[in-house]
Formats: sequence, C-alpha cells, structure tokens
Amino acid sequence: MTIVPVKSADLDASEVSWFAPICGDDYRYLGVAEGAMLPTWEHTSNIVKTADRLGYRNVLCPSSYQVGQDTWSFLSGMAPLTKDINMLAAIRCGEVHPVMLARAVSTVDHMMKGRLTLNVISSPFPGEEASSEYRYKRSTEVVEILRQAWTQDEINYEGEIYNLKGLTTDPVRPYQQNGGPLLYFGGYSPDALELCGHHCDIYLMWPEPEELIAQRMRDVNERAQAHGRVIDYGLRVHMIVRDTEIEAREYAAELVSKLDDEIGTEIRNRALDAKNYGVSLQSANREKADQEGYVEPNLWTGIGRARSGCGAALVGSVDQVMSKIERYQKMGIRAFIFSGYPHLDECETFGAKVLPQLKTCSMPEVYGRVPSQTPPTPLGIGVGQ
Repeated sequence: MTIVPVKSADLDASEVSWFAPICGDDYRYLGVAEGAMLPTWEHTSNIVKTADRLGYRNVLCPSSYQVGQDTWSFLSGMAPLTKDINMLAAIRCGEVHPVMLARAVSTVDHMMKGRLTLNVISSPFPGEEASSEYRYKRSTEVVEILRQAWTQDEINYEGEIYNLKGLTTDPVRPYQQNGGPLLYFGGYSPDALELCGHHCDIYLMWPEPEELIAQRMRDVNERAQAHGRVIDYGLRVHMIVRDTEIEAREYAAELVSKLDDEIGTEIRNRALDAKNYGVSLQSANREKADQEGYVEPNLWTGIGRARSGCGAALVGSVDQVMSKIERYQKMGIRAFIFSGYPHLDECETFGAKVLPQLKTCSMPEVYGRVPSQTPPTPLGIGVGQ
C-alpha cells in the first residue's frame, strides 16, 4: 500500500542505480584517502562500466567545485564505453546559461541514445551568498527554459532572472521525446518542494527513519497536487550487505575504525551545501541514533561522520536488506541510488547478492521518453554554428 499517489502506480519494478565518485568520496577506511581510489578517469570509469555490466539501470554522476572531474566531460567520455546503463548528471542551475545547458544536455542525450537523466541542483556557487528563495527561483526559471527548449520551436521566456525572445530550438532538441530527459530533484525547504512539485519528475530523498520519509513524500505530493500533477519518488542511500547481519555490522564498524573526527568535520564542511537544511536533517539522524550509530533497525548513520550529503547506510544480511527495500517499495519509492565503500567492491557485492533478486526498470522507458519506433528529432544546424 502506497503512502501517497505515485505516477507509476502500476509499476512492479524499480530503477536500481549506483554512484560514480567522480568528485572524490571513495574510501576503504572512511576519511583515509588512498591513491587507488582518487577520482581519476581510470578509477571512476571502471566503476561505471562495472555497474553497466552487472545490470544496474542508472548511475549518479555528481558535481563539485572542490575536487574531481567535470560532470559533462565524464558523461561524454562514458557514452561510447557503456551499453545499457542510464547516467544521472548533476546540473547546478545557473552555472551555465540555460540555453547553453539545453544544448549540452541534447548533445549528450544524442551521444547516449536517450540514456541521460538529470539531477537538478540549486546549491550556491563558490563565493555566492544567495538566499534559498533566490536560488530556487533561479532553478525554476532554468527548468522552465529547458522545457521550452526541448518541446517548442522557439524559446520565449520572461522571468525575473532570464529574459529570452525568439531563440530557435533546432540545435537543442534532445534524443528523448515527450518532454526530454527526466528531472530528478532533492531538497527539503518549502521553495524546494514547490519547485519539485511543479516541474520535476522524481523526488529524491536521503535516508531517514521510515515515518519521516513518508512525511517527506506527503509534503511533496501536496505541492504536486496543487499543480495538478502526480510524481514519483526515489531514495539515495549507502549499502553494506553481507551474508549475515553480524558480518555487515562488523564491516560498518571497520569502515570508520580509522576515522579522525576532525578530518570528518573538515570533509563535511568543505561542501558548498554543508549548511543547508537537508544536511542538517542528516545530522539530526546521527544525534538520535544509538551508541553504535543506528537510528532504526538496519539504518546506520556512521557514514555521515565524514560526509556532507547522504549520511546513512542500510546495514544487514541479504534478507534484511531485501526486506527493507521491499518496505520502501510499498511506500511508493520507485528509484534507488545505492553506493558503498569502496564503491567498486560494493558495487560488485550488491550486484551479486541483491541485484539479481530485484526486478529492475529504466525510468525514461517507464515514462515513454525513449523512442521505440519513431526516429529522434535530429540536432539540426543553427545560425552561427
């Protein structure tokens, strides 16, 4: 029984995704950097190729100003090296002019034959002191311009931040039809919920106790209903799965056994979103957890000691993890973004122990975005190209 209406109500499968640590955040011992796991092209591309081979349906490619690779360059390089897996690209709204962003999205979407999805981010830029209201207003305008670029012959937009008139969309039509790439979105403030409910497709949440996740879903559904919409939901969470619960809990303890809390604090604080509301909620989970860091059965908050964003993991046996995933599915969650430390090893572990037991799907296919028989609209040639 679902907690809220979901767009894909009849779907009996889930989009199971992995994570590409192209901005760092890969460890054998949390907070202890190792050369072999730095965010190099060789290391991170191997993780994505492994996820593709094992049957994961999507992979999150984040964005950071601190360290690592450029998201769009990475996706472009991976397009010919992957076969089936979608790629979820983080886009920081306002970082690139929305028309140029629409062109970049369309180009990569054609390179990937419709395997591109987008994670809409409203974080501030380095040195920027912008209110939450302004940042989400900017993101809203960017998304509205993208939609015009992907669905209309011309872009004509009059907003508080962007004003555009008579721009041809010939060069920026994506491979995907019926609205372009899916928009995944995460955020907890009222402005964030309004943006998601009005414009986005899949609301992403970070791990919390189940009753709090259910309330997040109800809050977003309320905003979506206000705009006559129904959306889907996703969960981003780390994973430690072993044959037995004892083995999983022992591995969790080992993962943080060399963590210096001062280094952990430094890692958390260097992220641009370190002070946002969602991150504070992850911190609140750690404060409510027991002495071993568990805030509810099988939900461990220890990872948040050295991570600003998603700060908890499912920890348990194969049966326990499967049961937890099934509970989330019954709540109405359709998309999962998993990860683990080290990311390559845990990708293979989860891919062997749990993934074969899950019925999976590609959300762009569920939404009818990827054409089946109708050829895609060509990129075309624009003036000044």
